[in-house]
Amino acid sequence: MERMASDNEYLHRDFHGALSNALIYLEERFGEEAVREYLHRFARAYYAPLREELAGRGLPAIADRLRRVCAAEGGEVRLDLREDELLVQVTACPAVTHMRAQGYRVSPLWRETIRCTNEAICEGSPWRYELLEYCDETGASRGRFFRAKEAAR
Repeated sequence: MERMASDNEYLHRDFHGALSNALIYLEERFGEEAVREYLHRFARAYYAPLREELAGRGLPAIADRLRRVCAAEGGEVRLDLREDELLVQVTACPAVTHMRAQGYRVSPLWRETIRCTNEAICEGSPWRYELLEYCDETGASRGRFFRAKEAAR
């Protein structure tokens, strides 16, 4: 029997631990703003295809992506999609759950991976993101994507 790495489903759970350590390093050496700047730059580059899709399809592009990610990572997400708003509720962040189970340190700024990333995805579009609630222990969160008032006029 011959198997190749490409035969396996790819899931990057340990990436989250490495990212958390990187955020801790950046915060300790350069401060909180360096963490936010890094996440912003990363998100604009990595999520460029999603940003383009958001420009064309609107909030359904975000909802579809969140469903795919949560299905792949074993997370539970509740989405309430309306014409000008997408409410997102995550009961427990799969990344935080995995890091805690493996003994990784979870960056005190982990919430910024949600806030900064989603704000960067929306940048340059008529959409905005707001993190409404976040639990440091579980990574549970509530947030919303919405049409900016200036853009709606």
